[in-house]
Amino acid sequence: MISLYQIEKNQTNPITVSDMSSLDSITRQLPDGYYSTFRTYAGCTRVIGLAAHLRRLPNADASSLRQNLLQLLEPYRSHDGEARVRILETKQGQFYIAIEPLKLLPREIYENGVRIETTSIQRNNPRAKSTSFISASDEERKHISQKGIFEALLVKNGRILEGMTSNFFYVIDETIFTAQKDILLGITRTMVIRAARSRGVEVRYRALELSQLQAVKEAFITSSSRGIVPVVQIDEVKVGKGKVGPMTKKLMLAYAEDVLKNSEKI
Repeated sequence: MISLYQIEKNQTNPITVSDMSSLDSITRQLPDGYYSTFRTYAGCTRVIGLAAHLRRLPNADASSLRQNLLQLLEPYRSHDGEARVRILETKQGQFYIAIEPLKLLPREIYENGVRIETTSIQRNNPRAKSTSFISASDEERKHISQKGIFEALLVKNGRILEGMTSNFFYVIDETIFTAQKDILLGITRTMVIRAARSRGVEVRYRALELSQLQAVKEAFITSSSRGIVPVVQIDEVKVGKGKVGPMTKKLMLAYAEDVLKNSEKI
């Protein structure tokens, strides 16, 4: 069950909209604005990069939002669970917090990898996490859900930039690559880059040309709620041997080791 609150003068007022089935469905029904989504750790007491998440909201009072968030997460702490949270700021300056119990991906996703596809849809402003993109990409989201495809990658001028809800990495010749321009600079993306470099793995910034797909040995996507998700097929092209590769496995372990160490108290 998802809970939705409007934040007014440091008060949290529960509200409902006609469709409360998902965070995206709620977002579509609220006025346009900006948002950030993340999961909690350590019994709903810590978040990776919370300060960076809040900076995505142009007029956020970070201290006040942290206090509201602590209060709203209390029921989830009492049930020994974790939560997935979306904080929104409308262009009129209204703030909303939506919370749902965290549902982890099946273990098989991380063990076997996922299929993803490319799409030509674009963000108007890649650096801003705008709620309007959720509506603009609605048809693509429905399409991949019906086809059993995990994620769609945004392609511009023949180059893969990022996922609709994730950042994209690929491996060639033992080097990890990821786009740097025309993308949303994800918080988990930054953490993965740091984890790789701290363990001696080279990371370079370069978007993947579609013509290079056959040369890719490994690929994965990253997001705050899902961590590192291995990719074994892009469109009709098998990635490497079609299995989760050693570099991806190494980074998944590194990320798991660094999660609590790099998380911050709400």
